[in-house]
Amino acid sequence: MPVVTKDANKKGDFLVDYEEKVFEDVKAEPGEMALVTFHTVAFEGSIGLVNMLQATRLQRKGFTTSILLYGPGVTLGVQRGFPTLGDEAFPGHQAMNKQLVKFMEEGGKVYACRFALQALYGHGEGALIPGIRPISPLDVLDLQLLHRKAGAFVINTWTL
Repeated sequence: MPVVTKDANKKGDFLVDYEEKVFEDVKAEPGEMALVTFHTVAFEGSIGLVNMLQATRLQRKGFTTSILLYGPGVTLGVQRGFPTLGDEAFPGHQAMNKQLVKFMEEGGKVYACRFALQALYGHGEGALIPGIRPISPLDVLDLQLLHRKAGAFVINTWTL
C-alpha cells in the first residue's frame, strides 16, 4: 500500500499563487460601454452571480455598464427573503440581490423585461428590487442593438 507522507491541508495554507497577474489591468477608455445580459434562472448554477460580479468589475474599470434581465433572468431581480422580504433564510440566500444593489449603488443600470416578469413568472413591477428599471419587451433587442452600435463589450449569460 502507498503511504501518504504529506501533511493534510490546513486553514491559512496557500494552494495556488493568487498574487501573480499574467495580463495587464485593462481600464475603459472614456465613454466605453459594457452590457451583461442574463437569460438564466436565479439559483440555477453559479453563472448568474459570477457574471454579476463581472458586471461590477467592468463598472469599476470605468465602463458605463448595464445589466439586462430578460426571460428567466428577471428572476434574478425580484425581491426575496424568508420569512419576510429582505430576510436571509440561510447564509448566501440574498447574495444575488445584494450584488445587484451594490452594482446599482456604484452607478450601474439594471433593466428587466416586463413581459417575462408578468407573462412568464407572474410578478408585477413592484416585485423588483428598487432601482431596477422595467422595460418593454420591444426594448430588449433595442438595448442590445444600442450597445452594439456603441461598440460596447457584451457578455451574454445563458442557461438552458
